[in-house]
Amino acid sequence: MDSQQLIIFLLVALAVGGGFYAVAYPLVAGGGRAEKRQKSMFEGAGKFREQASGRTEVALRRAAVADSLKELEKRQLNIKNPPLTVRLEQAGLDWPVKRFYVLSLVLGVILGFGLFIATGMPLLGLAGLFIGGLGLPRWILGYLRKKRQQAFIKEFPNAIDIIVRGVKSGLPLGDCMRIVASESQEPVRSEFRAIVDTQNVGMILSDSIERLYTRVGLPEANFFAIVIAIQSKSGGNLSEALGNLSRVLRDRQKMKGKIQAMSMEAKTSAWIIGSLPIFVGGIVSIISPDYVSALWTKPVGQMLLAFSAFWMLIGILSMRKMINFDF
Repeated sequence: MDSQQLIIFLLVALAVGGGFYAVAYPLVAGGGRAEKRQKSMFEGAGKFREQASGRTEVALRRAAVADSLKELEKRQLNIKNPPLTVRLEQAGLDWPVKRFYVLSLVLGVILGFGLFIATGMPLLGLAGLFIGGLGLPRWILGYLRKKRQQAFIKEFPNAIDIIVRGVKSGLPLGDCMRIVASESQEPVRSEFRAIVDTQNVGMILSDSIERLYTRVGLPEANFFAIVIAIQSKSGGNLSEALGNLSRVLRDRQKMKGKIQAMSMEAKTSAWIIGSLPIFVGGIVSIISPDYVSALWTKPVGQMLLAFSAFWMLIGILSMRKMINFDF
């Protein structure tokens, strides 16, 4: 093969190779770019799904919190004036309503008859019947209810701390409830024992904890029920949420103590102002009984005494409303 034929062969081979390169390279490169585009599209779709799932989780959590806050407002409106059966339960009295009414009637009859025998005045007898039948039993019930609520508030943060430590150590929430029901002080122990008993008969934990607010009548119990309900619906770190709740409850107790200390001067002034007429009247009746005997013996004096007692009661209730604070 001479040199001329060799040059022609090389030129033909170069032309064929160039043509093949011109036709095949775009296909190969286009396939690679298509694969890269598909990969980037899949990665973008994955990131979008992750962002969408994150937004969905946040939206669900916010919806659960909003629903829980609406339930909180409804329960607070319904618990301000609870029926007599609920108030008896909140006071820790296992009494039927009929027994309370019978005891109120007996107390009213005894107090009214005693005042009538001691003074001989029918009006005081009727007043004693009214106070002993309606006022004094409900005041005693309110005192027992408030005393039990204060004992519950004092012990409740310690119970939450026990649950937090149990959850952090790996115990289930139900076992932590049983520990509180067996080792806490009253009335927290009896209330958590009621939660455990209702859970043993098949009630859901969040529903059994919601009943705690009805039995106690305190917003602190409602906060605890809301935390458990939100955690059961949307998940989350239960130990952290309960730890924050315990800290909030202790801060509320500190604030309550500060407010009581700051309002003690006003309460003392109210006690002095309210008891001063009674104290002065008693001293004057001892020093010169003839001077004030007209208030007891004459009808005009009795009317003036009743009118003065009524306005004193209005003033005392007004001062009590001014110096008492709700938390």
